[in-house]
Amino acid sequence: MIHIYKPHIIAGFLLFFIALFALTGIMIGVSEISSPQVLGILLQSISPDWSQSWANTSWRSSHEVIVIELRAPRVILAMLAGAGLAVCGTALQAVTRNPLTDPFLLGVSSGASMGAVLVISHVGLLIGAYTMPVFSFAGGLFSFLLLLLLMRRPENQRPDRLILVGVAISFLLMAVTNGLIFLGDQRAAQSIVFWMLGGLGRARWDLLPIPTVTIIIGIIMLVWQARNLNALMMGQESAAAMGISVNRARIIILLLATLVTSMIVSLTGTIGFVGLVVPHIMRSFVGGDNRILLPLSALAGSAFILGIDIIARLLLAPQELPIGILTGAVGGGYFCYLITRR
Repeated sequence: MIHIYKPHIIAGFLLFFIALFALTGIMIGVSEISSPQVLGILLQSISPDWSQSWANTSWRSSHEVIVIELRAPRVILAMLAGAGLAVCGTALQAVTRNPLTDPFLLGVSSGASMGAVLVISHVGLLIGAYTMPVFSFAGGLFSFLLLLLLMRRPENQRPDRLILVGVAISFLLMAVTNGLIFLGDQRAAQSIVFWMLGGLGRARWDLLPIPTVTIIIGIIMLVWQARNLNALMMGQESAAAMGISVNRARIIILLLATLVTSMIVSLTGTIGFVGLVVPHIMRSFVGGDNRILLPLSALAGSAFILGIDIIARLLLAPQELPIGILTGAVGGGYFCYLITRR
């Protein structure tokens, strides 16, 4: 049963948890740093004048390095990954009219993973730090082009057939990825496995600028497509009657989801279930209107990954548990709960 709550109240709660989890994520670790110290360091990095009110709080120079160079970019990457995957999942569920769709089901993530594995095991950093994002996007774009090729037949444009096409592409590209791992440098196999489990360990300032801008623009453009998504949810005939070019809108949405997902996968590896679980949870609170659901899913996704990252770093401290393991456990458990409840 869906209970509709006021969106601004939900948004306020989510923003509070984002701020709380972000602060906690910067505080915890091998070196514990208090919240006044964290806030003082962050304020000083923005403007020395702003930190004057924290003059009574002192910290070591090593704390500044930990907060600014290690934990702050990790928190930003967590927020970007959560928001991007949740928005992509929401959009894809609307465009396919299937609540079980997410970026991984349509082969987008498999293509991006194939590109990243190609870099790790065969190519190396040809163009520096941005080799991984470029190859991941190329792999995601390749999966998107395969999807378009198979969608040329009118019967494959139906939402149910679209999902079957996506699953077929996903398995095909995962087979290619596994082949690349087997034929590549075996010394890199452990790095590939850890990367495919998903994590935020690659968060660095020099890697973030272009993916950050790309993900934010992609999220904004997907939110801008909310009216078209609402129309597509009513069926192709209804959307066409409203003056919407169904194929054009579908291709734009799929391309945007490919772009955002590829950028995220290039930095975090495979983090599953976020684009599946978060839209389900938010839909139960605010309904199915994508004008509301998309931005709130972005906030909920950010809070979700920030919270999961905290748990992943505390469970086996000082060792870090891959985030993909936890999101898989949470997502699978949540759907088992739904099945038993219904």
